[in-house]
Amino acid sequence: MPATDSAFEADTVLKSDVFSRVTLGRLGDETVVERDVRPTPLWSKPLAYYLFWRERRALERLSDLDYVPRLVGTGQRRLYRSWLSGVPLHIAEPHGETAFFREAKRCLYALHRRGVVHNDLAKQQNWLRLSDGRPALIDFQLASVHPRRGKLYRVLAYEDLRHLLKHKKRYCSDALTARERRILATKSLPTRLWMATGKRVYNSVTRGLFSWSDGEGGHDRLKDYGAKVEERLQAHPAVRRSAVASYPYPRHGAGLYAFVETDAAVEPAELQAWCREELAGPGTPDLVQIVEALPVDASGKPRRDLLTLIARNLLDDLEAADKEPVQAEAARRIAAERLNLSDRTFSAGAA
Repeated sequence: MPATDSAFEADTVLKSDVFSRVTLGRLGDETVVERDVRPTPLWSKPLAYYLFWRERRALERLSDLDYVPRLVGTGQRRLYRSWLSGVPLHIAEPHGETAFFREAKRCLYALHRRGVVHNDLAKQQNWLRLSDGRPALIDFQLASVHPRRGKLYRVLAYEDLRHLLKHKKRYCSDALTARERRILATKSLPTRLWMATGKRVYNSVTRGLFSWSDGEGGHDRLKDYGAKVEERLQAHPAVRRSAVASYPYPRHGAGLYAFVETDAAVEPAELQAWCREELAGPGTPDLVQIVEALPVDASGKPRRDLLTLIARNLLDDLEAADKEPVQAEAARRIAAERLNLSDRTFSAGAA
């Protein structure tokens, strides 16, 4: 069903990369997610439009399933899908929840019966645990539709299942059946070839040209330099308080995100330049956000849990976090001006 682009009321930008901008908002009385390919750079538009078409085609095919986003409508180079309120798998961490993975497998099989393969289930953030505990699937940009379900379909469907079982092994390893363990131990031939050849090129392109990262070893840089960055920032005459968090960063695994509360008018570029002079090499923060007020705990210390969620662009989890009204408002204002709009997460990153 077509949707009128002008009727969409934007609320929060969830993600922005070279392929699209994803925004949460409203279309009439419904909360929806808009994927807009218009802001993409000229050089990435052909691939952006192709991924846009793949997602639309897959969602049209899955319109009868309630655990995938429903295609609400499409506009000119914009797509609208229903909002599924849930927690990503890497945040939910369903340890021991065998019923969740049993239902997730049932959902995946239903997807495959309609000839749709997701093709991106290695990412935990593409699995949600809904408020009622059920699983859901999102992000169908890489999905493919196979009406005849031939050999390619069977290989891709096998890999979908194998990636789901990897997550099951992480959270419910004791519940794996003998057959599931055999599947985990046996990569398909195309996957073995990919791991031996194409994946290095893929990582080089996505982490460099597209600024993607899987974030291996992400916390080490924060541990090594976070306190030093905060100490040096406190030495700046205009800085009242500061806090540093980590976030997935292209090529380097983890970036340092500095939140700085200041007494005087100071430009981020000025602070960034000052940091480069004071902190050489990997101790330099990659993002510096000047804020009116940091959320703090009862003792006046920065709420690092909330700031980490903002730095990693985990707004769903920020809304669910337990916080006082004053701190909630401070976190909301910071999140509205956040500098990281990527959906990349820290993960093991194995295929």
